[in-house]
Amino acid sequence: MLKLRVGVLLAVLLGGVASAYVVTRPAPVTATPRWVEDADATPTPSALPSAMPSATPSAVISPTPTVKLPLLRPGPVTINTPGFWSWALINTRTGQVSGAKNLAATSTTASMVKAWLAADYLRRAAEQGVTPDTARINELSIMIRDSDNNAAQDIYELLGQTASIKRLISKCKLTDSSAVSGSWSRTTVSARDTARMAACIGDGRAAGPKWTSWLLNEMRHVRGTGDFGIRKALPAEIAKQTAIKNGWLLRDTDGLWHMACLAIGAGWTLGVLVRYPGSLGFEHGANICKSVAAQLMHG
Repeated sequence: MLKLRVGVLLAVLLGGVASAYVVTRPAPVTATPRWVEDADATPTPSALPSAMPSATPSAVISPTPTVKLPLLRPGPVTINTPGFWSWALINTRTGQVSGAKNLAATSTTASMVKAWLAADYLRRAAEQGVTPDTARINELSIMIRDSDNNAAQDIYELLGQTASIKRLISKCKLTDSSAVSGSWSRTTVSARDTARMAACIGDGRAAGPKWTSWLLNEMRHVRGTGDFGIRKALPAEIAKQTAIKNGWLLRDTDGLWHMACLAIGAGWTLGVLVRYPGSLGFEHGANICKSVAAQLMHG
């Protein structure tokens, strides 16, 4: 009986010690908007992540929440906006592609393509038996979480520039997309190719089995200006599990906002593309991406 009481006392004391060492993570850094004409040609200061991501990948892809039917399912979508808009939804359990009548029409990715750049780098590193060091992992993390342009340009050049975009088209079986020499932000994709790229990332083809879980986790922690659009329409618990990467740019060449929204959920991926007059502002496009998701949501 005495041994039992001593054991209980030790457990209580150790529990108190453990609780004293809980680490509080600092608040996320909010990235400032980068409304430059060519995001990949104009360097911007790197933002520091709220915490250093682990350089050790998980060999097992994290499970997504189990649901009977995907939360987002095909249905009518109405958007009131001047200019171009398109969307495409893929049921990743059946492969069914649904979308707007112009789902094959193209627009530019801007920063959305950074999700592919990270995947391409990590998959190729694993294929070569190389584990990226902490500095490289940090660079990839801020490229995804904070949409850091310096990081994207560095990775893009390491990957052979347009050679990486050509690998995207091949590996993810895109049919409407094309690379633009020397510019990741001007990569052109359709809405259905955006949803296909999302599916390619979600099922592990893009980053490979060693790094897919890590990349999806980074995409679930997108923050600051880039945290807008599709997942803002979702219930909070589901939004936390939804991986996203958005692109946004007011281009001097045409005076239009170019927005591209990508999301990966449980059993679905969604791509939304928008172009509209610059005078309407950033929020107009962000709300279109959100509205498409809201209209496709079935509780």
